[in-house]
Amino acid sequence: MKTLFFDLDGTLADSQEGIINSIHYMIQKAHLPLLSDDIYRLFIGPSLGSSLHQYYPALSESEIDQTIQYYHEFYLEQGIFQQSLYPGILAALAQLQAAGYQLNIASAKPEPMVDQIAERFDLNRYFTGLYGATMDERIRSSKTAVLEYALTQSGADPNQALMIGDRNTDMIGGANNHVKTLGVTYGFGTATELQAAGADAIVASPAELPQAAAKLLTPPIS
Repeated sequence: MKTLFFDLDGTLADSQEGIINSIHYMIQKAHLPLLSDDIYRLFIGPSLGSSLHQYYPALSESEIDQTIQYYHEFYLEQGIFQQSLYPGILAALAQLQAAGYQLNIASAKPEPMVDQIAERFDLNRYFTGLYGATMDERIRSSKTAVLEYALTQSGADPNQALMIGDRNTDMIGGANNHVKTLGVTYGFGTATELQAAGADAIVASPAELPQAAAKLLTPPIS
């Protein structure tokens, strides 16, 4: 079966407001130096722990764990509701589903949060599997690890699978799992970033997803 794995933030949902607000709360609670929102937008996509390591390198592992807990405090109470699906994404999902693809989410966001967002937006009618990181990021957090987990759990054939996302981590995760990759530029990444990460193709809108998937994977017989 032809299987598609979708990133969540920046691919299905515009989650910038909730994530940035959660980061601001986290930084204030942890008494960390405030950086620009342009920097904090780069946190969207990679695991939170990896971004904290990159931009706050003096933090110890235990301090990072506590800082992530602050993020979760705000996100689960407020930030998770401060997002919306991209215009046209539901139509694209319906078209892909009707064409016979199996659709899944593979996100670096913790899996319980993926489940909650899918329920909020009634995405379970489109997606067979919802795969995410563990709450303890040291167990499973990178897109490479999440996609490996998703492939195993879904039983998908990597040769007949496609990773769709907006950041270089999505493209790298796909390549590391021998899965073709489709980058999207309507999210938080740029075409330059996606090309540098080896994207097999790039689209600028949700409406282009079905045709791009068909070009990268032989369309299934519905």
